Amino acid sequence: MLINELKPFMQKKDYLWKGILEDIFDDFLRFMHPNADDIFDFERGITFLDKELEQLFPPQEDEFAAKIVDKLAKLYTREGNEEWVLIHCEVQGEYKSDFPHRMYTYFSRIFDKYGKRVSAYAILAEETTKMRTNKYTNEFLSTKLEYQYNVYKISQQSEAELLKSDNPFAMVVLTVRSVLKSKGLNDTALMEIKLKLARLFLAKSFPKEKIRMIMNFLKSYIHFENTENNIIFDKELQQITGRRTETMGLEEMILVERERRGMKQGVEQGMESKKREIIINMIQKKFTDEIIADIANVSLEYIEEIRKTLPN
Repeated sequence: MLINELKPFMQKKDYLWKGILEDIFDDFLRFMHPNADDIFDFERGITFLDKELEQLFPPQEDEFAAKIVDKLAKLYTREGNEEWVLIHCEVQGEYKSDFPHRMYTYFSRIFDKYGKRVSAYAILAEETTKMRTNKYTNEFLSTKLEYQYNVYKISQQSEAELLKSDNPFAMVVLTVRSVLKSKGLNDTALMEIKLKLARLFLAKSFPKEKIRMIMNFLKSYIHFENTENNIIFDKELQQITGRRTETMGLEEMILVERERRGMKQGVEQGMESKKREIIINMIQKKFTDEIIADIANVSLEYIEEIRKTLPN
């Protein structure tokens, strides 16, 4: 593939990483630190300082430099006294020898500007499983500087462990890992991988928004050479979720599948109240009466009677 042809694809990955990190940054931190909720006060929000980071460390002139994306986030801790810290995260698609020095340069400039504690993470999305250092060291005549940061190498991660995880960021790692492991595969093989991951994601008990985010990441990150396969993939998704028409969006399909499963469970348990509860839930989520009637196997009149009992 020529360098000009690579440019849009590389930029696309850049946007995807930027987007998914912003969308599930809290899950990323929980993935790295199981006790993250004891450390960070997520209810106070996360502020991304990308523009400030770019001012401190302007983009390299080489548009095809190894870096994919970097993020700087401001979070409050649970230590009180309005204490906040900075999280620096860099995703690296191709490792270069100056990477540890660049990580230190980031730290020094960030700390110099803000004077706050910084924790740094390097997510290595390269194909090789070769170990990479997590330190930058500079030493001369008994003077020594050592900067250590967190390294997470996707190609070294266990698929079995990721599959067991209930963290949305693990699903992102699974997607990227699948791409790294699928070099040279044709679209038919990629389709199988992509659909397998889609089924896995849909089966997870993630919040609606989280599923939408990681499914969008999956759809765009695993790239088909033949763009017509994207249409085939969408149709396969419709079959997986049991959707009968092609006009429903992915987010709504996910909701339909969840409600259908809940309805089936209620029927199996002989619980009329469960059925009514699910119908109310679908009404509140703005499903049409036709869709609700189809899933619940009830009449439109029955749904209308339930609507009358609900507050406006």
